[in-house]
Amino acid sequence: MKQIFYSGDFSEFKKYNLTEARQSICESYTYLNKKRVTVFISHKHDDLSDLQDIIGFLEKTYDVKCYIDSKDSAMPQKTSGTTASIIKQRIKQCDKFILLASNNAIESKWCNWELGFGDAEKYCYDDIAIFPFQERNEIYKGREYLEVYPQIAEYDGSERYIEGGYVDAGYYVCTTKNGIQHLTPLKDWLEA
Repeated sequence: MKQIFYSGDFSEFKKYNLTEARQSICESYTYLNKKRVTVFISHKHDDLSDLQDIIGFLEKTYDVKCYIDSKDSAMPQKTSGTTASIIKQRIKQCDKFILLASNNAIESKWCNWELGFGDAEKYCYDDIAIFPFQERNEIYKGREYLEVYPQIAEYDGSERYIEGGYVDAGYYVCTTKNGIQHLTPLKDWLEA
């Protein structure tokens, strides 16, 4: 199982134009008469390259609509209480919340504030997850996040369930409840 991803792991999916991800969230996005799931991605602005990769991965693989607050035209020029109000509104409007949990994001007061608000709005509905990331030469600082929040992980198909069967290769949201780890395919989590 790959529990923490490295910077660049999703570079083949890089989305260079983030204009759509910066647009405000509508009540529902449809494509070919199908509602698209919306995902608020909390991130540190310093992680733009990995953010582009993850948005490309989620949108191309799972056909979701990602939202990021950086450069949202509704945001005030200077950070203020209005900024916080708009972010709260966007988190509520999105179906899912993902923290791109890099070391930079873990140390960011804004990312932690967004995670706290996302927790209050999404946790009881199983609509929150972290996507742990680190640079190859770093030690990951977010181990406590992995103990508290569902996380996105990759299984290579060689791991087994407690019952003995193999876990299919792919991406999962891993949640621990009562000491037992539950796996939900990322596709199913995004569609729920």
